[in-house]
Amino acid sequence: MNHPTLIPDPMMNYPKLFMAAIAVAVGLPHATAADVPTLTVSVDRPGARISETMYGVFFEDINFGADGGLYAELVKNRSFEFPDSMMAWRKISGSAEIQDTNPFSAANPHYLRLIPSGGRASIANEGFRGIGLKQGDAYDFSAQIRAVSNAPAIRVELADENGKVVASAQLAAATNAWSRQTVVLTPNSTVQKGHLIVTVDGGGAVDFDMVSLFPQKTWKGRKNGLRADMVQMLADLKPSFLRFPGGCIVEGSDLEKRYQWKTTIGPVEERKLIINRWNYEFRHRPTPDYFQSFGLGFFEFFQVAEDIGAEPMPILNCGMACQFNTGQLVPLDQLDPYVQDALDLIEFANGPVTSTWGAKRAAMGHPEPFNLKMLGIGNEQWGPQFVERYPIFAKAIKAKYPQIQLIAGAGPSPADDRYVYLAPKLAELKVDIIDEHCYGNPIWFLANANRYDNYDRNGPKIFMGEYAGQSVAIVSPDNRNNLECAIAEAAYMTGLERNADVVTMSSYAPLFGHVDAWQWTPNLIWADNLRVQPTPNYYVQQLFSVNRGEMVLPVKLVGVDVNSNPVGGIALGTFNTAAEFRNLAVTANGDTLLKSDFSDDTAGWSTNRGQWRVRDGVLQQTETRAPAAISAGKTDWRDYTLNVQARKNRGAEGFLITVRQVDSENCIVWNLGSFGNRFHSLQHRLGQQDHLKAQVPGSIEPDRWYDIRVQLKGSQVDCFLDDSLVHSIELPPVKTQRLYASATRDEKAGDIILKVVNPGEQVNPLQVHLDGLAQVRAGARATVLTGESGDAVNTLDEPNRIAPRTASVTVNGPRFRYDSPARSLSVIRIPVR
Repeated sequence: MNHPTLIPDPMMNYPKLFMAAIAVAVGLPHATAADVPTLTVSVDRPGARISETMYGVFFEDINFGADGGLYAELVKNRSFEFPDSMMAWRKISGSAEIQDTNPFSAANPHYLRLIPSGGRASIANEGFRGIGLKQGDAYDFSAQIRAVSNAPAIRVELADENGKVVASAQLAAATNAWSRQTVVLTPNSTVQKGHLIVTVDGGGAVDFDMVSLFPQKTWKGRKNGLRADMVQMLADLKPSFLRFPGGCIVEGSDLEKRYQWKTTIGPVEERKLIINRWNYEFRHRPTPDYFQSFGLGFFEFFQVAEDIGAEPMPILNCGMACQFNTGQLVPLDQLDPYVQDALDLIEFANGPVTSTWGAKRAAMGHPEPFNLKMLGIGNEQWGPQFVERYPIFAKAIKAKYPQIQLIAGAGPSPADDRYVYLAPKLAELKVDIIDEHCYGNPIWFLANANRYDNYDRNGPKIFMGEYAGQSVAIVSPDNRNNLECAIAEAAYMTGLERNADVVTMSSYAPLFGHVDAWQWTPNLIWADNLRVQPTPNYYVQQLFSVNRGEMVLPVKLVGVDVNSNPVGGIALGTFNTAAEFRNLAVTANGDTLLKSDFSDDTAGWSTNRGQWRVRDGVLQQTETRAPAAISAGKTDWRDYTLNVQARKNRGAEGFLITVRQVDSENCIVWNLGSFGNRFHSLQHRLGQQDHLKAQVPGSIEPDRWYDIRVQLKGSQVDCFLDDSLVHSIELPPVKTQRLYASATRDEKAGDIILKVVNPGEQVNPLQVHLDGLAQVRAGARATVLTGESGDAVNTLDEPNRIAPRTASVTVNGPRFRYDSPARSLSVIRIPVR
């Protein structure tokens, strides 16, 4: 493996800042200085047991995660079933024709006919952004081949980026019936982005289908299996569950393109290819060549979950297409086939070999049941349509399989109007487990580490099913997965762990990303055609997983709160609307902080998005197809009043008036004419998450000037439209902490496990009190993940740059001091038995 083990050789070649941190954990017989925070752990009053499924992984076929990633097939469009049947193939010579008469498989009816011209016909396959080959490794080539006329010679070659052949072999002469031909190829050099060449020499014509190239070194050596290094990365996480197959691909952009598990099992040539949900331009990353062959299907998902010791967690379509796309719905009276799919899946996983679907599982080589315990109904749905559909599934499944735990998502965000509506509805429906999602900036995770402290202890359990910190614009893989995000996630995870009586599962998302074929960042594990690379976030997940413990120990942190004032500048904006602004003034205590009559230009303003210009004393925004914003002021402005006049020219909604803007991800937005010009909404934007704080019916008329006023005083926000008070609400400032912590007990090892997170730029001392504990044993050790800057990332060339280091620490008693390094997660294991 090219990633470091969790515990390196002790005391060897550690960074200086890590060694400094380890050196300061010493016994403290006397009280520390008053400004040193205190962590009190109630060792003698254990809390909830921690779910064995607390930390798992979520797989979705995004970023070439399956085809081109985990599934080790190296040939793209192997059965010529892409809508452009020759996509990924390049004709070199002769004639190449797509046929569908008398195919090898009716499920995949297209095949290629090669007809030599001048005695030769050749084609080349580009693979998935190239074909990675390792010198000396063996690769199995196979294809279904049929001679149409004569029996010309067939040659298979592997070539590097420059066309140099690195492996070559001849196939046996083809017959006039479909037959599977195989040959082993062994490259004489390592190639990062090679290609496969198939050549027909001599007179005649030959048909080809299911053209395939697999490394022999697959996970567990399974023929035509999974990429070994990528599965090993999953196994090393010690995940307690595997959620699959998604994600939005469960839904499909429309229902015809949804993921249907029954088409993903059985012989691979009978698994019908479909377009991937991510086959479109997403965040300026076009992927027209993204399809699903289902070589990695539901059987393989169950199998790999079993391999790595993880509970399988399949997610099924609930009769709703992706609501970010068509939102297509199956009528309620036509849901029976979808419900039956769920019942049949449980039988496929758990049924005896004498059952219909249990027999199909056994025929694939697994007569023993997979012991499925939980099932997700829908992925990331919201609204009354989902509330109508979920009970239909639950009633049927619980009637036949009452032991199966059902999971239902609460929408794509953790606090917006969709979540506010759906979460209590799911509680009313007595959903077993509610799946919450959040992709946000680090500040959201820091501010929400206490999110579950006040959840109903008698309500549904919580699955934090998709989350990841995002601190940079998603424009380059170089921006992926920095240390700042990883440490913020670690702080949040201490809250998950402290509330283990409510939170039963969690998983980072997405899991895999190919550096040359990604649509989304960040991702937990990155790969190219030959290598895999763990991220700092990967190590956070690993450290929590392998140091879970069985029992929560209550903790109390004192002296860690960070006081933040309600401060920030202003911004004007629109959403899919062209508008004008004039006569702007910002005043505070009789002083003018900013005044603009827009008589000349936008000096002093910063354009974030949109088309802005000044004309005749009016600031105009002319873009109607996207959000637009222009900002001004200082981030330390406190109590002030903003006055401005605004007029809508055309478009779907109204105006965005932003105050207390520290940056575009930390501000308060008054959204006039929001949600299709139906409401006036006050939203607190925190780390890419819009928290709906107030909403009243209202719309913005075109060609009319409105007087807008927002008054800020302390935590109070008052919003006026034409001198009428629309909102009056208290919005306290965001609260974060200098340190975050959780504690558990490992009953098997006899250890107390402390997890301490310091997201700041300075070393933070911490006094630790292990209450109820008379003494500790020797052998305490700390594993620390840290780095020189929050922007630090791992790369494929430097996969070990940010990685955990472990060393012994001296803990002389139940009271000791630990200096937490800047930007760090520390896992301290203290033997007590």
